Amino acid sequence: ELPKLIRGYHKCSIDEAVQLAACIYRVRFGDSAAQFENLQLKDLLPADLVDKLPYAEWKKNIITAHGQSRNVSSEDAKIKFLKIVYQWTTFGSAFFEVKQTSDPAFPEQLLIAINKNGVNLIHPKTKDLLMTYPFTSISNWSSGNTYFNMTVGDIVRGSRLLCESPLGYKMDDLLTSYISLMVQTMHRQSINGSSSRQ
Repeated sequence: ELPKLIRGYHKCSIDEAVQLAACIYRVRFGDSAAQFENLQLKDLLPADLVDKLPYAEWKKNIITAHGQSRNVSSEDAKIKFLKIVYQWTTFGSAFFEVKQTSDPAFPEQLLIAINKNGVNLIHPKTKDLLMTYPFTSISNWSSGNTYFNMTVGDIVRGSRLLCESPLGYKMDDLLTSYISLMVQTMHRQSINGSSSRQ
């Protein structure tokens, strides 16, 4: 989850960013405060938040949060980090930056997060969740070297999402894996359900 956080893919508050930065620092340097002299914010904070506060204020807040967790082990800091990011709806997502050309209601540049909830469309600047398409609503999808397309609903009343992305094939693979897992799970449940009724 750390690279996704640093790239700024998750919606993260300033307070959460401070707590997470203190965890990252503790994992790397333990109780030592020596590294605070040459603190590189880009290694500890989401890229989209670095400019939200002055450097000195970030540094002061991270040092304070680090000081409040004295004698916390590196392993416990990793667990604390996960406990914070686990609560986010985008936790466990694979993220893709795409250009969509099909729906004027959405921004042209989109962040797509594929996770256990389905295909999530996220505003790339605000990180607001614009739409979630559960796997059960996706009827068709295709990909190539430069694109990923997806149909939601049926052919008559469905809508299409057309995206430009060099990672279309990865989105395709991930969607195929999630949907085949969902079908297997439903199949097992129907078999277990019918055998328990006999």
